[in-house]
Amino acid sequence: MGIILILLTEIDMKKVCFVLILIFSFSGLAQNGGAASWEQSSFKTGEWLKFRIHYGFLNASYATLHVVNDTIGDKPVYHVIGKGKTTGFASIFFKVDDTYESYFDKNDGKPYRFIRKIDEGGYTKDIEINFDYNQDLAVLDDKKNKKKFNFTIQEGIQDLISGFYYLRNKYELDDLQVGKSLTVEMLYDDDGIFPFKLKYLGKEILRTKYGKVECLKFRPYVQSGRVFKEQESLSLWVSNDRNKIPVRIKADLMVGSIKADLDGYNGLKNQFKIIMDR
Repeated sequence: MGIILILLTEIDMKKVCFVLILIFSFSGLAQNGGAASWEQSSFKTGEWLKFRIHYGFLNASYATLHVVNDTIGDKPVYHVIGKGKTTGFASIFFKVDDTYESYFDKNDGKPYRFIRKIDEGGYTKDIEINFDYNQDLAVLDDKKNKKKFNFTIQEGIQDLISGFYYLRNKYELDDLQVGKSLTVEMLYDDDGIFPFKLKYLGKEILRTKYGKVECLKFRPYVQSGRVFKEQESLSLWVSNDRNKIPVRIKADLMVGSIKADLDGYNGLKNQFKIIMDR
């Protein structure tokens, strides 16, 4: 969500915001068909992840994801809170304070409620989506503009946050084929449901603050134009272990690039595999 040098324009800020949005949704590694098995879940209540977004030498912002227990009506659910803020020098030029929340089923990952409250340099949104599976309907409440939108939903629909956790439980390495693209349907704004598409590129070892980490590399497809150089200008690395947590996102821009790196973690369900230097 935010960063910015005095050299960058407000349009450039939106590039950073988009990288933050990817943190709140990315991981997409699902195979199509079948319900997700949650018996061998990749996460648990209490998991906390922190990401640092930087443009060159500049720390632009931080984002966190935290899993807690909650209820929707009388149904126990996971409640994930995602927060993103500009920090330091960047916040002098462009202040960002965003909150994303998702409430989703503990057994199959279906989302019940999604909240998006953002303030990006004065650009604000206040949205709540409630999913009704009895009527196959999602009702989006735009509280700022006092408007409501109805969307017809199908099996497998996810919101921006729930999709991340759903996908972590959905795939196994044997399901992935180098060069093949995977898709999941998402709803998070009044623009409607869109396919989030990724291509699996294979394994790669990254140097991180924790040491070397073997990762699965993916390429999310995004619309080229004002924000990114080309359709394939984004790369995503996910830990090749039972946690399947994002380790790095890199976005190539018209000027330079933006990276989001895993900067902190706590409460992981499984061991975070780190390759020790010899």
